[in-house]
Amino acid sequence: MWHNARLLNLIASALYALVALMALGAGLLWLAQRPVFGITHVELTSMEGGQLRHVNAPSVRANALGKLTGNFFTLDLNAARQAFESVPWVRHASVRREWPNGLAVQVEEHEALGTWGSPDSGRLINTYGEVFVANTAEAEEDAQLLALDGPQDSEEDVVEKLEIMREWFRPMKAEPLAVALSGRYAWRAKLSNGMVVELGREQNDEDRAAMEARVKRFVASWPQLTEQWGKQIEYADLRYPNGFAIRAASVRFLTDAQAAAAAKAAAKAAATGTAAAPQAASAGNTNNNPTRLKSKNAEKSR
Repeated sequence: MWHNARLLNLIASALYALVALMALGAGLLWLAQRPVFGITHVELTSMEGGQLRHVNAPSVRANALGKLTGNFFTLDLNAARQAFESVPWVRHASVRREWPNGLAVQVEEHEALGTWGSPDSGRLINTYGEVFVANTAEAEEDAQLLALDGPQDSEEDVVEKLEIMREWFRPMKAEPLAVALSGRYAWRAKLSNGMVVELGREQNDEDRAAMEARVKRFVASWPQLTEQWGKQIEYADLRYPNGFAIRAASVRFLTDAQAAAAAKAAAKAAATGTAAAPQAASAGNTNNNPTRLKSKNAEKSR
């Protein structure tokens, strides 16, 4: 081999090329670490166009920039995206490099639909049925917040039922301002006309159909009810299979069974010469943001 000049020249050329590549790599590494390539500029824009309402430079500086590591060449874009999505009001973020030391960040903001759980918890729910934490006072600047509540992992169910209730009560010219699902899967709503509505339990398709039928029967009776008793109806209990109970200015409607029981008690009192005790009545600027659960499902399928 040592007498093969051609082979020796090839080996020497290869060594020279390797050294040159190593020197070039070291030079590029040194250059990439220069301060000029450190991330010093972030351009924020909205994914949907227009102005960002809640996400701004101070909030990004306080919540995201400190989590970024690396420079223009070494920054992990996926980790950067997660850092920007940790900023309050950011639902989604898209990050790309901008030569030589910047980032272009597109942001989708949460659109607050209402509070979730206790109004003092700071938890809000968006139009996709997702819970996030942000300043409630800021959300109230956009629209009146609805009061939504339910068991863990029921957020999408509550938002979906809110949209259904909007359709149910639209003929009454009323909007649900509060919707709650109990741990026993019983629904309750408060409407913009001040009325509280008990809707009953819903655990399967049969319950769902029965509830819808009860609501439609009540809505169909609404013109006659308001004509006779006015619009100050405070409470409606729709859990009865063959009727409903309402409370309005101390007047209470009874189901057939309750009316029969009251008549029987009155007859018994008359027979014994005692007065029957009166039956106590039972207790008892909107947010029109459209819910986007269908859009969310489309996102999952992409």
